[in-house]
Amino acid sequence: MISYIKGSLADIMQDSIVVDVSGIGWNIFVSGQVIDHLPPVGDPVKIHTWLQVREDAMTLFGFLTKDDLRIFKLLLGVSGIGPKGALAILSVMTTDDLRFAILGDDAKAIAKTPGIGTKTAKRLILELKDKLSLEDAVEQKLSHVQDQPDAAGVKAEAAMALTALGYSSSEALKALSSIEIEEDMEVETLLKQALKNMSML
Repeated sequence: MISYIKGSLADIMQDSIVVDVSGIGWNIFVSGQVIDHLPPVGDPVKIHTWLQVREDAMTLFGFLTKDDLRIFKLLLGVSGIGPKGALAILSVMTTDDLRFAILGDDAKAIAKTPGIGTKTAKRLILELKDKLSLEDAVEQKLSHVQDQPDAAGVKAEAAMALTALGYSSSEALKALSSIEIEEDMEVETLLKQALKNMSML
């Protein structure tokens, strides 16, 4: 119904923002990740939105990218997770981190979200694992990293290399999850450590 809202950022609150569009203030619920990456109040902003319609209310939920909105919609498809729960997960984890947690069967990371227990986290992994691919996760991560690779970007490249060697996404991510990635660590170094971990799995 409403694909996005583009206007001036009028206010930032604890769990929502107000975007002024031609004198009308749109209240949009957002995750902590969104709030951390917003421009200063008064600057222009474009928020991709999802509208929840209930008998007693119409509520907008917003995201900075179409990809974040897509992952939010996938979370809504998991039984037991509503809009507020999905937003809570995306406040604790970036969409990149969530993808890797799902593909790596890392229920503990997802269960760190307030209100999301281990049982729900495992169900989330079970229901969404087939809807995501490591290739997509790596592609998204590297597109966010751009020309300045960070630790997660190096991890993404190493994961892709391991799957190219014939390991499954889960095996690759489990082997990488136990490695403490240092600043300026190269993919080759990380790959060697991961392969060493593989032999112990």
